[in-house]
Amino acid sequence: MKTQQNIAVFSLRIALAAGFLSATASRLNLWGSQSSGWKNFVHYTAETNSFLPQSLAPGIAILSTVAEVLIGILLLVGYRIKKVAFCASILTLLFAVAMSISFGLKEPLDYSVFVFSAGAFLLSTFSHYKWTLEQFLPQ
Repeated sequence: MKTQQNIAVFSLRIALAAGFLSATASRLNLWGSQSSGWKNFVHYTAETNSFLPQSLAPGIAILSTVAEVLIGILLLVGYRIKKVAFCASILTLLFAVAMSISFGLKEPLDYSVFVFSAGAFLLSTFSHYKWTLEQFLPQ
């Protein structure tokens, strides 16, 4: 792969990781006064999944947070990128669909959730990744 392509793939990987980790940092109050907080996130989870029983919101919030933290960390360090990026694309696509059902198409478009999903899917299609933890592990 050419240097420009390596830089583009690396940038995409880091941008996706940062997006996942920033979102989870906000709900865990790690952004200080700019954080959304856990309580608000659980409420937003219930609203976003309005087609499901509200009692499922705390569980969905926990599962999605764990998944997003793992995806963010694994993308950041560069481990199992192809599989992790594919999982990220599915997770964000599910989020975009849930947002579309509950709020209409405008909200996931305004928040670029489909773009995030497509970027993660694109990242999953490369056969080789530079500047990753995978490069240092035995095959």
